[in-house]
Amino acid sequence: MEQPKTSEHRVDRRISSKEHRAAYQAAKDAPAEHKPRLITSRSVAPAVHGGGAVGRFNSSLAVFITRGVGTMWAAYVFAVIGITSLVGALTGNLTLTLVAGGISSYFLQLVLLPIIIVGQNVISASQDARAEADHITLTTLHSINVQQLQMLEQQREMLLQQRAILDLLQAKGISMPSTTESGG
Repeated sequence: MEQPKTSEHRVDRRISSKEHRAAYQAAKDAPAEHKPRLITSRSVAPAVHGGGAVGRFNSSLAVFITRGVGTMWAAYVFAVIGITSLVGALTGNLTLTLVAGGISSYFLQLVLLPIIIVGQNVISASQDARAEADHITLTTLHSINVQQLQMLEQQREMLLQQRAILDLLQAKGISMPSTTESGG
């Protein structure tokens, strides 16, 4: 099915970097020159916290904690802390209530939450970089596909012209030699 053609000029409303726009245009202009890029979290992490030892440590720790907290085991631990605090409150055990409440209120909210946000920023940056690289690769593949379709259309036109020539020759009584000769 063909898309309806409009007379309006399409405005590109994406927000992207100059580098991405340049790579995108290069992929469209010369798709055969494109080399797909492998993007990993390690290759993108220096952009978030820097490439030094401290930046690498911060990124690694934040991603490690974020991945650890995002498991069911962490959910079980948090549930135990919550239930412990509830039990302490119901039984009047002030120590148990303060310890469990302190862990949940202070440590989890004031320490763990910012670490998780930093880890999410690192993971998000790597996902964004992967998406940009994939977009350029898909653009390249689309351009190659368009070129192939144009070549197929040209071949189709040439075959139709050849068929018309053969039909004219046959109409004039000229026969062409057989193309299926046995070679032996």
